[in-house]
Amino acid sequence: MFDDLLNELNKNILDHGGKDMFVPQEFSECVSKTGNCKVNSWLWDVPGFRRWRVTRLDAGDRLQVLNSVAYPQFQNDIPIMGIDLLWFEKKQKLVAILDFQPLVQEQEYFDRYFDGLKRLKECFNDFNSDIKSNIYDPDKYFSPWVLFCKGGSYEAINILPKVFNSFLKCYWTNFNLFKVNYNKIESEQVRLFHIDYDKYSAEKDPAHGLFSGFFGKDWSEKYLKEFLFPLCLE
Repeated sequence: MFDDLLNELNKNILDHGGKDMFVPQEFSECVSKTGNCKVNSWLWDVPGFRRWRVTRLDAGDRLQVLNSVAYPQFQNDIPIMGIDLLWFEKKQKLVAILDFQPLVQEQEYFDRYFDGLKRLKECFNDFNSDIKSNIYDPDKYFSPWVLFCKGGSYEAINILPKVFNSFLKCYWTNFNLFKVNYNKIESEQVRLFHIDYDKYSAEKDPAHGLFSGFFGKDWSEKYLKEFLFPLCLE
């Protein structure tokens, strides 16, 4: 389901000077013992970013997942970029979350970095739902303008690709704001926010349960802490 979007994301990264980085074999590809699920992971070295990771999970018609998180360098206080797409083929159900994940929940910060995302949310009504979660605090690392959709095949095929492309373009525009606006959050404070983000995410991310079910608890724990959110170990 998400192959074209993965290709678009990779092209976007390459067009902005990204270079593929080494990922340990145990994380780059893992196949479940039953052989009915495979996860592939990539790391990118992208100018201006300290870490950009991508994960693609393929469990056939049961579940498809595309996840990516881009962390700017500590010298840059723009939001972390988060993409989480899930497709349940048997149920014909899409869950999509795309967001500029704010380092702080402050109006001045929102005014600097979220005009583009606000406009996107106004343009795509299908992704204009309010996110409600029993797992995450929506006021922690979600923005007020997170693009969130619970839909079906129509949204997955006809709307998601447009939203995805527009979202990436908008984030790169945001990234370029750093070149004309001086950083208002000190680099050391940005680093601490990134650490807190990883610790919070490692604790809350439902992917741990998902991966445990397919690949076992030990591998899932290691993947979560060493690949997905490595700053949680600091």
